[in-house]
Order: sequence, then structure tokens, then C-alpha cells
Amino acid sequence: MQLPSLDRIRTAQRVVYRHMPPTPQYSWPLLNQRLCAEAWVKHENHTPVGAFKIRGALLYLGALMAEQAGLAGVIAATRGNFGQGVAMAARIFGLTCAIVVPHRNSAEKNRAMQAQGAELIEHGEDFQAALEHARTLAAGRGLALLESFDPRLVLGTATYALEFFEGAPALDRVYVPIGMGSSICGVAAARNALELDTEIVGVVAEAAPAYARSFKERRLVEAPARTIIADGLACRTPHPLALEAIFANVSRVVEVSDAEIEEAMRAYYEDTHNLAEGAGAAALAAALHEPSQIAGKRIGMVLTGGNVDRAVYAAVLGGASNPARAQ
Repeated sequence: MQLPSLDRIRTAQRVVYRHMPPTPQYSWPLLNQRLCAEAWVKHENHTPVGAFKIRGALLYLGALMAEQAGLAGVIAATRGNFGQGVAMAARIFGLTCAIVVPHRNSAEKNRAMQAQGAELIEHGEDFQAALEHARTLAAGRGLALLESFDPRLVLGTATYALEFFEGAPALDRVYVPIGMGSSICGVAAARNALELDTEIVGVVAEAAPAYARSFKERRLVEAPARTIIADGLACRTPHPLALEAIFANVSRVVEVSDAEIEEAMRAYYEDTHNLAEGAGAAALAAALHEPSQIAGKRIGMVLTGGNVDRAVYAAVLGGASNPARAQ
């Protein structure tokens, strides 16, 4: 897969900035103390939909409208954040939008998609089943299907990555969560375009290890997605193009448990008072997972989103944030 050039990323930024400002990157003293490192957080939880997905959705829909005369409607499958981005972009461009989610999806993410004007369709037990149903509906209804991994989505994530690399001091390493792979590929694109030496480390949920196993075996490996807390990482089937870029640009992939992700969610709240959903906290969970690897370094972490249901977040915050409180 050919990653976008610096010129293409800057052009894409101008498109994105018509609808949202750049998001900030901050280094938080309490978080630095916790990590024993200088950590910079890219706050993609500060976008208009609370996650990075709006960037790629704007570019994807804009490209489809230019390519397909008379385009009236789109459809996508999601666990929530991609669907919110697609629904918002569709509303901006005056398109109808249908979103397919698996049963028992986040109730608050579902409502947010509907508030953007999307038709919500529930189908299947996981994201892969919802995606396959969306493909069937696209053909039957004459809708344009937005795939969950596409070069235009990578271009969108590269816009935040470029902001990050240009807004923070030179980073030794950056931790990036992997759902379907657009984020980490976009980070690689921006890193390469700027000719930086920053190491890129992918992060997956231990209970959704498909990308980690694929990386280890250097081939596409499917695996069940059973993570409870990180729905944005619940990938059963990796995308071949994403794997191609990851194999070429990522140094390793770290697996973190649901318990470690919940601990990172608490840490973000305690140290920065930022809301992080499970997938959004995964990068911090990985940094906390390997303290000897980051000690004394300057690291980056992508907080990809903050869309977590109130009841879920209340339960996570009610957990002990360190051994002393657990007793």
C-alpha cells in the first residue's frame, strides 16, 4: 500500500479544517510522573464527534461525491465512532445515511449516530457480521458502501498525525491503537513524510488479537474479538492493505488486557480529567504495560476517542486505580 505524501496530507488538512479545527497535543505533568517519561497525548477525543473518525469520513464522502454523479446515500458498518463520523459527514454533504451496528452496541453511540440523522440498523453479534450485512444492503438499496479501511481513511488519520508530529517535540516512540488499521497507517504516513525516526508501536486488546497475531506471523490471521471494554479494537479480520503498511512501518504490536485498559481510563481521568473510551485509552495502557521500555524517553500516545457510555464509565471509575486502593 502506498502511503500519502506530505503534499497530499497538507491538502487533506485544508479540507478537514473547513469543518473542525486541529486538535491539541498536551504533555500532562501528573501523567509524566506516573509513566516516568515525558508523554505527549494527541487529543482526538476533542473532535466534533469525540473521535478521530470524522477526518477520514469527510475525505471519503467528499471523494465519493466527486466520483459518483448523483450519489444520494451511503451506508457503513461500525461499533460507533466511524458511524458518527460518517453520519456527520453525510449530514454536511446532504446525503442519506444508514449505519449497521452489531446487537448490544453502545447505546449512547447509537443515539449519537441517530442524532446526526443516520438510520440505525442492528445486525449480527460482532463488527464483522455487521460489515457483511452492510455490504448486502448496499447492493440491494443502491447505496455507496464506506469500507472501514480505505486509503481515504488513512489520509484522514494522517492529518491528525501530521499535527501531532509538528506540534509536539521530537518523539522517540508513539503508541497507536489498532482497530481496522487506518490510524496506525496514517501515523506511519506522516512519520515517513516528515522523514522522522520515531518508532511506531501498535496496540491491540489482548481479547482481540487478530492484528497482533498477523504481525507475528507476517500473514493475515483471523481471531475472535472478545474485548468487553474496547469496542473500537474489536477486529476479527484484519485488512490486507493495512497489514501491508503495518508490516513495513511498525516495529511491534503490544497486547493489553481489558483490566489494563480500564486502569488507563482511570489514569487519564485522574491525571488529565479527560474522558477516554476503552480503545482511546489503549495507547496509555501499552505505555504503562512496559515501564522499562519508556523510562526517560519522550513518547507519544494517541487518545483516539472519548465516547463511552455513562454506566460503563462509572463502573470503570469505581474500580481501584492502584493496589493500595484495592485493599
